[in-house]
Amino acid sequence: MQFWSGTPFLNTTAGLELVPMLDDAGYDGVITADHLIYPKVLNSPYPDGSVTPPWPPETEWPDSWVMIGAMAAVTTRVRFTNAVYVAPSRPLLEVAKQVATAAVVSRGRVSLTVGAGWMREEFDLLGQSFATRGKRLNEMIPALRALWRGGWVSWEGEHYRVPEVMIEPHPPSPVPIMCGGESDAALRRAARLCDGWVGAAYSWDVAVSYVERLTALRREYGRADEPFEILLALLEVPTVDLFRRAEDVGITAVMCAPWMGADGVDPNDVRTFRGPVERFADDIIAKCR
Repeated sequence: MQFWSGTPFLNTTAGLELVPMLDDAGYDGVITADHLIYPKVLNSPYPDGSVTPPWPPETEWPDSWVMIGAMAAVTTRVRFTNAVYVAPSRPLLEVAKQVATAAVVSRGRVSLTVGAGWMREEFDLLGQSFATRGKRLNEMIPALRALWRGGWVSWEGEHYRVPEVMIEPHPPSPVPIMCGGESDAALRRAARLCDGWVGAAYSWDVAVSYVERLTALRREYGRADEPFEILLALLEVPTVDLFRRAEDVGITAVMCAPWMGADGVDPNDVRTFRGPVERFADDIIAKCR
C-alpha cells in the first residue's frame, strides 16, 4: 500500500513547506490540483450538481507543473501526480513539454493524472473546445506517449496532428498516465487507455464498488492482467487493518491528510503539521510495510 498526501487548499508556499516533511517521514507521493481561474460569472455547474464549487473564489490553485518542479527540488524520493490535471483545456504540445520537463527535473518521479474537466469557462479562455474535450483526451493519451519517446516524433490523429519534431528534454522513462473522474466515460477511459485511476474520498462500500467496476472494465478491454494503480481516499477511521483490507481488494494507494482535525494544529502554520504527519507515519505507514 502506498500513502499519498496533497497540497490542494493549502496556500502555495505552505505546500512547499509541507512536502519535505512528507518526504522525510516516508510518505510515497504528493498530489497537486488544477484550476486556471475562478470566473466572476460562472455558469458551468459543478459535477455534484451544485450551483457553485465548494471553495471560495480566492482559493489558491498554483500551476501543477510549476509546483511539482519546485517540490521535486526540495525532496529526494516522493513521487508526484495530479488530482486531476485538466489536460484537454491545454494544447497537446504544451502538456507534452510541461510533463516531460517535470519528469526530467524530478528524475522520473512524476505521473500524469488527467481529467476531462467541467468548467467551460476555462476552456473558452484557453481557446480549446469544451464540446470535444472527452474525445480529444482519449486521443491525447496515446499521443503523449508517442511524443515522449525521444528523438524525432510525430502524431497523426483525428483531433491532433504533429509533424515530425523533436521535443527535448524527453522523460527518462515512460510517464504513467492515470485518469480521474467518476462518470462511465472516465472509468472506461481509465480501464482502456491508462495505467490507473484516481478517485476522490469515499466510504468503504463505495470505494469497493469503484474497484469492482474498474476490474470488470479492464477485463472487458482485455487488460485484467496488466498492472493498474487505484488511488483514492477512504472516509473511514484510519487503521492498519483498514489499509490492509483496502490493498486486498485492489486499492494500491490512499490519500491522507493526518493534520486535518488533529489537536494543536494551526492551519496557517505548517510547522504544526509535523507532529500528525510523523505520528501517522509511525502508527500506520510503518506497520503497513
